[in-house]
Amino acid sequence: SNIESENTAGGQEYDAAQIDKLEGLEAVRKRPGMYIGDPDERGLHHCVFEVLDNSIDEHLAGYCDNISISLHVDGSISIDDDGRGIPVDMHPKFGVPAVELVLTNLHAGGKFGQGAYKYSGGLHGVGAKCVNALSDWFKAEVRRDGKLYSIMFERGKTTKELEVVGEIPAKPTGTKITFFPDATIFTDTIEFQTERLGKRMRELAFLNPGLTIQLIDERPETKSNQSFFYAKGIEEFVAQLGENKNLVHPDPVSIKGKRQVEIDYDGKVTEDDVFVDIVFQYNDSYNDNILCYANSIPNTDGGTHLSGFRGALTRAINQYAKTNKLLKDKDPALSGDDVREGIVCVISVKMPNPRFNSQTKAKLVNTEIEGVVGSVVYEGL
Repeated sequence: SNIESENTAGGQEYDAAQIDKLEGLEAVRKRPGMYIGDPDERGLHHCVFEVLDNSIDEHLAGYCDNISISLHVDGSISIDDDGRGIPVDMHPKFGVPAVELVLTNLHAGGKFGQGAYKYSGGLHGVGAKCVNALSDWFKAEVRRDGKLYSIMFERGKTTKELEVVGEIPAKPTGTKITFFPDATIFTDTIEFQTERLGKRMRELAFLNPGLTIQLIDERPETKSNQSFFYAKGIEEFVAQLGENKNLVHPDPVSIKGKRQVEIDYDGKVTEDDVFVDIVFQYNDSYNDNILCYANSIPNTDGGTHLSGFRGALTRAINQYAKTNKLLKDKDPALSGDDVREGIVCVISVKMPNPRFNSQTKAKLVNTEIEGVVGSVVYEGL
């Protein structure tokens, strides 16, 4: 009986019959944490950001100038952009409309090196379809070729095939996604907070100068309409972050540059541009506030762009201090903590093929970016 107890856990056999495979979007519903983080209030809002990232990618590709987010009275939310519109033609390989493919199949999308999106944040091909899987209902409306197309889903399953629902002017094209979160997944709350959304919209408008983002709350008790647009981009961002501080110098320091790096796309090595945009300003406080972004996605745990910046800042200031005899030869060099005291800084890189430590993209891990940012910052300083 000893042997028997080893083979069975609580009388349960463990053989092939106990191995199960989660199909597609079912996996997302069973393990939402893997795709959006915990399904709490933060996870709920992360769903909006996953869809919004697709509109931002259209802007980065040069096709979208306006995005509007609407919170509806029934508790659903819409993200509408004037990009090219998700393709609606039949997919040659899979025999379904492209829009249905990208909204129902994990790892289907236009960001895997076919050239639709070079500078994109949504690179795992799991963003919008995860939101679809975690929604009670989900609707996509596409404006293309003078027609309005519509397709409906419930919890990731197509309930109404793609159809033409109207004739419209040829311009502007675009995509409108509306969804209602599934309360059986988001058990804490399914109520969207305007404030939480507004914070991210403002951030995105700063990071993408020339883009207008509108946030409309139609709910009677919280009715509001805000518009975010910043012609000067992150310079205005840093100015706002340092608003109530005693500034050490009146104008922020702005460093921009681009470098070519070799990017390996599945064994095909090509040279591509990486753009670095950094603005910082010192105030008389003791702490530092450095915000990092890769392709407009916030990396709360920093990553290689942050370490590149930190290294170059320390090196440049020490070099300057030595050359100008501000530090004596016997003095110890200034530490990283010394040179970052009281700094407010925004680091934004736009790059092909970003790699993150997880689907929530909290940390950028591309090794080549450290040197790129380091050289742009050192040279700029």
